[in-house]
Amino acid sequence: MSTSVLWVAVLAACIPGFATKYIGHLVPESLVDGPRRSRIIGLLPVALLAGLVVTQTVGGDDGIVLDARLAAVAPAVVLLWLRANFVVVVIAAAALAAGLRALGWG
Repeated sequence: MSTSVLWVAVLAACIPGFATKYIGHLVPESLVDGPRRSRIIGLLPVALLAGLVVTQTVGGDDGIVLDARLAAVAPAVVLLWLRANFVVVVIAAAALAAGLRALGWG
C-alpha cells in the first residue's frame, strides 16, 4: 500500500469522526438533561473503552489469547482503583507486559 493511499484512508476515517463530534456539540441540552440520561451518557465511554480493552487484550485471530497483555491489565486495574495517575497506570502495565515478554511469555 502506498503512502498516499494510506494518508487518504486516514483522512477519510477522520472526517466521520470529526463530523460525529461536531454533531454531538449541536445536540440540544434538553436531550441530555436529567439525572438518568446524564448518568447513562457519562457511562457510555466507559463501556466502549472496556469493550475495546477486552477485545484487544484477549482477542486473537483464532479465539481467546492469554498472554502478557492480559497479565498487564491486572496492575492497571489495581492502580486505577487506587486512583493513580493515568500515565503511571499505562507505564506500569507496559512495563509488566514488556518484562513478561522479555521472559518469553506472550
